Amino acid sequence: MPAKNTICLWFDGTAEEAARFYAATFPDSAVGAIMRAPGDYPAGKQGDVLTVEFTVMGIPCLGMNGGPGVPHGMAFSFQVATDNQAETDRLWNAIIDNGGSANACGWCQDKWGLSWQITPRALTAAITDPDRAAAKRAFNAMMEMTKIDIAVIEAARRG
Repeated sequence: MPAKNTICLWFDGTAEEAARFYAATFPDSAVGAIMRAPGDYPAGKQGDVLTVEFTVMGIPCLGMNGGPGVPHGMAFSFQVATDNQAETDRLWNAIIDNGGSANACGWCQDKWGLSWQITPRALTAAITDPDRAAAKRAFNAMMEMTKIDIAVIEAARRG
């Protein structure tokens, strides 16, 4: 039975490519059913991939090849909590090395325009530290970063 709520992501003919990249990159991710168009439509022809069901870290998604002119924006992002620097580096580098781009404070964008926050749990713990001075030091360190460096965050937290 399909999920009651599914994130639908618009692509310009590359939904299957994106879904396969996400499934290969993120744990608990997979490509499911691929629906081909039963007839011609404005962005494609009969038999073209119309939608791709997939999961990203257990979250049900649907990639729809809706055509050009509808870009993704930073108002929607996947936030990925990582457990260590190796996981942070692996996921960040997978996105960047596959045609993506770096943004500030742990954000990056994949080649399809989707935004990702690769957020170490250590960062979240540091900026929510009950010691507000420690939290501020960690926050200020984060503000200078693109990819998050856990060692630098922890050093800033300690002062």
